[in-house]
Amino acid sequence: MNARSQLRKEIRQRRNTLSATEQHNAGTALATNLSSHTKIQQANNIAIYLSNDGELDTETFIDWCWHEQKQVYLPVMHPFSPGHLLFLRYQRDTLLVSNIYGILEPKLDVTKVCPLTDLDIICTPLVAFDETGTRLGMGGGFYDRSLAHWQQTKLYPLGLAHDCQLVEGIPIENWDIPLPEIITPSKNYSFI
Repeated sequence: MNARSQLRKEIRQRRNTLSATEQHNAGTALATNLSSHTKIQQANNIAIYLSNDGELDTETFIDWCWHEQKQVYLPVMHPFSPGHLLFLRYQRDTLLVSNIYGILEPKLDVTKVCPLTDLDIICTPLVAFDETGTRLGMGGGFYDRSLAHWQQTKLYPLGLAHDCQLVEGIPIENWDIPLPEIITPSKNYSFI
């Protein structure tokens, strides 16, 4: 097993040992950190994910976005371009379906797709991160492809992680897209 795969396995196990109370408290702290972030306050269109596999709970923050009249978008696997994501509008009554990985996503409706160029913020999940802003995802490259040219747009990516997902270093591949910021329940890491 290569170093990246081993690291994924270890950190996924680490975050999955968090209790329901720890997960809830982390999600509440995340919502507090995000809602006070200047770029979030200025944003209208925010892409985020629904938590899965021990990921940091995003539900409280999504509720805050709705309360603040911000448009929320969720990732959907692109039906015609394997390895790519679309971002669809997410509202309280949005019909969700499981994708091939068992992750809930909005049922595809082309009228609810938001082009990447229209998003202000994209909150990305991650398995592990280090203090240089390197993000280790699940290995499919979906977010790396979506963020490949973020510096040339108004889109601003924020990585979201539990504090326990910080590691000393991540073996870097040439397709990895470093993030300008990663936010945990207790700290905002800025790399720019």
